[in-house]
Amino acid sequence: MNSILLHLHSKYATKKWNETFQLVRRCMDKPRDAGKPCQPIVGALERLQQVFNGSSMNVTRSRLELTARQHGLGFHFTEATCYLTAELFYLEVTLLPCGSVEGVKVAPHGRDPDSSDSLLQPLRSKNFAEFSTKLQDVVSLYNIPGESETKLKLFAALQHVWKDLRAMSHLPRVGGDGEQTTDAVNDGLLGRLEAEKSDCPLTIHLDSVPIGEENGGGHLADGHQMCVRVTVAPSHLSQKLQVASVVQLPLQMDPQGFPMLEPPTQEFPAYFVLRLQPPLPLSKFFSHKIHQITEVVVRDTDLQWTPLPHLLWRGCSDAARDSVFPGEAWRAPAGTGTPTEAVPFGTAAHVPRLLEVLRHQCAINALLRSCAHKTANEEQAFEVRPETDVSFSVTFQPPKRDSLAVLLVSLPDANQITCRLYGLGTDAAILEEYLSGVIKRCASIPLALRALYGKLSPPADL
Repeated sequence: MNSILLHLHSKYATKKWNETFQLVRRCMDKPRDAGKPCQPIVGALERLQQVFNGSSMNVTRSRLELTARQHGLGFHFTEATCYLTAELFYLEVTLLPCGSVEGVKVAPHGRDPDSSDSLLQPLRSKNFAEFSTKLQDVVSLYNIPGESETKLKLFAALQHVWKDLRAMSHLPRVGGDGEQTTDAVNDGLLGRLEAEKSDCPLTIHLDSVPIGEENGGGHLADGHQMCVRVTVAPSHLSQKLQVASVVQLPLQMDPQGFPMLEPPTQEFPAYFVLRLQPPLPLSKFFSHKIHQITEVVVRDTDLQWTPLPHLLWRGCSDAARDSVFPGEAWRAPAGTGTPTEAVPFGTAAHVPRLLEVLRHQCAINALLRSCAHKTANEEQAFEVRPETDVSFSVTFQPPKRDSLAVLLVSLPDANQITCRLYGLGTDAAILEEYLSGVIKRCASIPLALRALYGKLSPPADL
């Protein structure tokens, strides 16, 4: 072995780094699996490029080529321009003689290239790891299943969905009584919408309500800010999808204030999806409601149903979590959920209804998650149990009393919160309305209980 290593050292001692790069590239061109580069060779080239931290056009070109191959993209260059290519898009990177990146453009199929700041910034700072992550988002956007003709049809259908959602984005939600309503999480029929770009799909933002705002806290519950990206995903069954624009203004609304549009018409081995970032813990009840809206058949045999507190209180100790959420109670169907990354649908008409379901789940999750903000020196302990699919009870001991009381919190939809108090006698009716208002403002169970304790405690002696 020593003699072999000595021979290799002497053989390559006089060779330049660029010759070594060329040798590794030739090895990468002949992988055992035609669809993937040889991972040991990829790792070797990454290490070589990290050690050879130079600044030249050839070095930057080499890093771009490696990144392209890692994501299954084609690569070629002409003088100072590199092209990373796929079937439905290509990336155009313009280099300066020193190796710096002058500009990055993304060109979807059949359209002119658009500048991409999100891809340009990591390249200018030579952060190729971040560039690779952002490039994966672009690849995922155009990673549409099927043969070439099917891919083109699905991409065109997705663009029609984007167009219809943009058309609906400024419309208010109108209830059955004809009055405009305001969503608890977002205003309007859809919410805060960010139009699609060549490097990013159409995105809908679901913003959370600040916890403790009126008490000086002003922080947001962890993981309660969510964005929803509208893309396409493969399906193991044929699904009916919208293939043309179906929105014509003015829209005809149903009694619940949702648009009435033509149903999907053409079958594909795919469906449109709302990609949730971060994943949303979704209960069985709301998962079933989503299926009723879309009628999209998905494979759910791999879903893992877990008590919701386990999903909402990640990172907390079992003892801290179980002291608030009794484990056995949350193993019932009404208390379990699963992390959901994508919600499938077939037409733009489904999206407003789906967003309402997601808002509803977000509102419940926010109240349950708020219990993590109970401080160690909290005056009163409490226990939370699921009661129905949209309600839970909070058992606590009122100040200066020996018996327990129960606060029943119900969320019939994303915009309504009602409270019922048991065990407090004749004062309950007045306090129920007061607590409902407090929870709507601060979205926090501990803060609501603290406000209730203030109402129940006698004034301090002067």
